Amino acid sequence: MPAAPPVPTIVGPTAVGKTAMGLSLAEAFDAEIISADSRQVYRELDIGTAKPGPEARRRAEHHFIDEKDLSEDFSAGRFAEAAHERINAIRRRGREALVVGGSTLYVHALQKGLADIPEVPGEVRERLNERLDEDGGAETLFAELQEVDPERAAKLDATKTHQVVRALEVYRHTGRTLTHFHQQQPEPPHDFRTVVLRRDRQRLYDRINRRVDRMLASGLVEEVRALREQGADRHRPPLRTIGYREVFEFLDGEHDRDEMERLIKRNSRRYAKRQLTWFRRYDEYEWTHADTPTGEVAGLLGRSAR
Repeated sequence: MPAAPPVPTIVGPTAVGKTAMGLSLAEAFDAEIISADSRQVYRELDIGTAKPGPEARRRAEHHFIDEKDLSEDFSAGRFAEAAHERINAIRRRGREALVVGGSTLYVHALQKGLADIPEVPGEVRERLNERLDEDGGAETLFAELQEVDPERAAKLDATKTHQVVRALEVYRHTGRTLTHFHQQQPEPPHDFRTVVLRRDRQRLYDRINRRVDRMLASGLVEEVRALREQGADRHRPPLRTIGYREVFEFLDGEHDRDEMERLIKRNSRRYAKRQLTWFRRYDEYEWTHADTPTGEVAGLLGRSAR
């Protein structure tokens, strides 16, 4: 049988215009959208996640929107496993799956897979961090990593302390290197063709600032206050993210409202910059302006629009 075509994928930084482009392409391809967003999957998080509204969801079937409660754990690995199953189901129905999102680890897990690394007890990391705090600790730990996992060490240096500690804690707990686990990870069952949407930096930052203004005007503070009153733990991973963390800090008296707004905008701009840096890692990705006509983007994805 002929090989299945690559799954079309649209990624890009926050506020660049992925939702609008995704809807246009979904209609052009007769596609259902796989949302690669780590927060929109939660039912309780609406305003702060810029979740597609009812009209958008009428225009195209969406997956991984409003499927989990905040009390449920969800990870990039679980998303990837479930998303591959959804892609198969969508294609069996004779439709196309279109991945749209900006959560970098979710996209990476879906397209490249994640190594099946055993969970490491916290005390192992604590002992390594204690050594890190000693004089010359960073250099000592990096030298140890060079000894036990030279391939991993060749990609780092002594200043990358978080990654050095991560590699050493895995080795100490399992007796196997991170390199070993990455080499053993299975190939994902689908191929992907990916387009990154971009904008001029100042234009993107202006869009981010305006989005934050809209979120606040639409009731972001009230959304977070309601979560707080319902007993939501602000330290849960989805609530430690930009837009929620800063509002919790405001409600807990750590900032005034102006500072809260400034921090959300600043942190969102920094996040967009990190997303763009991440996407540049992949030589196979195509880049185009977010205002590129749908038909041209379809061509970059190896498709023709209806």
